[in-house]
Amino acid sequence: MTANHITDEEKRIAAGVLFSPGNPELKAIKLKAHNLDTRYNATFEDETEKREEILRELIGQLGEGSRIQGPIQFHYGVHTTIGKRFFGNFNLTVQDDAHVTIGDDCNFGPNVTIVTPVHPMLPQERKELYAPDGTPCHLCWAKPVVIGNDCWLGANVVVCPGVTIGDGCVIGAGSVVTRDIPAGSFAAGNPCRVIRAITEEDSLAHKPDILDCYSVQKPE
Repeated sequence: MTANHITDEEKRIAAGVLFSPGNPELKAIKLKAHNLDTRYNATFEDETEKREEILRELIGQLGEGSRIQGPIQFHYGVHTTIGKRFFGNFNLTVQDDAHVTIGDDCNFGPNVTIVTPVHPMLPQERKELYAPDGTPCHLCWAKPVVIGNDCWLGANVVVCPGVTIGDGCVIGAGSVVTRDIPAGSFAAGNPCRVIRAITEEDSLAHKPDILDCYSVQKPE
């Protein structure tokens, strides 16, 4: 899952089975990502070249014209793919144990969080599970998240493990997305549910009081 070398534990993550987050190779990937997060968060907003350089080292793939306001917190970074012209507002958190895919032309409001790891429900199993030789292990598993093109996620949205959000969706502020959202939907709530389809009736062309002197179409 990393750019140059896929570790055995990353193969387990990709297979959707239990893995050890304390594995030394995984810890090394996370340490590098967390240090790059810190470097990014120490930059000034107008240090655009420095910020882009850090993001390209941190994130698995970053599309042209993408920008993140910061501060940021990527857990692995290299497990995340971001498309073109992405904008992420303040306090973007991506816990990308499993792969996170974000399409083109997406906009995220402040405090958006994407999580992929899943932990056992029973307290004792969260404390330890056991290897075949009886060695106690702290283990979890993870499910990938996919967000399509042209999506807008409002402030404080949480996207949970295994969720796919289709193209052209709007997710209302404060939503906790626990299940897939079909393309072209406005969805909101905790848990998030589809409110209705997004249609031409949502165009600002029908809101002249908001448009003022602007237009939804390029003047001839």
